[in-house]
Amino acid sequence: MDRYYLKLALRIAERSRGICSPNPFVGALIVKDGKIISEGSTQPYGYDHAEIVALKAAGEHAYGASLYVTLEPCCHFGMTPPCTEAIIKAGIKRVVIGIEDPNPKVAGKGIQTLRNAGIEVSVGFFEEEIKEQLEYYLCFILKKRPFIIWKSALSLDGKYAASDGSSRWISNLASRQYVHKIRSQVDVVLAGVKSVNDDDALLNARLAGNLKQPLRLVLDPHLDIKLNSRLVTSAHSYPTMIMYHEDNHTKLKQLESAGVRLHKIYGQKDELALTAVIDEIYKMNFYSVLLEAGNRLSESFWELGLVDKCFIFYGNKILGGDKGVLSNFDRQNIDRAIILKKIRVERLHDNVLISGYPSISQS
Repeated sequence: MDRYYLKLALRIAERSRGICSPNPFVGALIVKDGKIISEGSTQPYGYDHAEIVALKAAGEHAYGASLYVTLEPCCHFGMTPPCTEAIIKAGIKRVVIGIEDPNPKVAGKGIQTLRNAGIEVSVGFFEEEIKEQLEYYLCFILKKRPFIIWKSALSLDGKYAASDGSSRWISNLASRQYVHKIRSQVDVVLAGVKSVNDDDALLNARLAGNLKQPLRLVLDPHLDIKLNSRLVTSAHSYPTMIMYHEDNHTKLKQLESAGVRLHKIYGQKDELALTAVIDEIYKMNFYSVLLEAGNRLSESFWELGLVDKCFIFYGNKILGGDKGVLSNFDRQNIDRAIILKKIRVERLHDNVLISGYPSISQS
């Protein structure tokens, strides 16, 4: 039954996707005498972890029960006390864990703490599924940078726009709603100033319900953003930041008054150093970034190998013309192609979504 209960914990974890970074979103449930007596998922950062939510719900019934949790319980003081301490105090007799936590503050220490207290611990269930579920967090911990998603909406022949530059709408309503769902699950939506100005993009999550809004981050080397753009005029309502490198004191004051956070960063001419941008995002404790970038900025991320996952939406149109996606990211030879692994294909009415993880061809 261990696999059955841990599979349920995996589903429970999904309730907290996008709401608790930089903490991982985790699922937990407590079982006693063959019955599930409580469950929990990670709460927003600074509040209870999944194990604590489940333990509080179980109360005194947790004594002698088994705890199933997707990620190794923490054993250190952070924004909250150690989960291991609460597990031991509650009298849990057995803990079944999906995967170990690679965070150096935990990394097996949580498991050992529980075993030292006489608790039976089993580890290693649904490892691939959990690692994919926690891919944002694991990238943040292991690579010390946020997980970066590249999103593109294309015609069936791979064009991001018609020859005259028009692109509304290549994708259908279902595809666009899917993008809003992704935005609500990431920490940062990143775009270049040209695409923001050209499209008058809002870059927020617009779906029914009380959604977590991502930080809208615009790379704008010379502060060229239009003050009357929807992004600037809505900055008091949605988290908004502009990274730039060339000072313009009048524009800076105007943007600050509009509610925009400003961050000066190294750059040259009309470009910012992307490695510095990503490092700053990491320092801000954000572990996921959705690229809503135009072709040129997207190509720069690809050139630096800074794309971890792709969401490619194909509309039901053929455009022809010269607006081919990633046209300057030239791999030159088929043997040097980027291969997408773990491909998933979803039909969104008359659109198709292809997602996967880029890998360099080893041919």
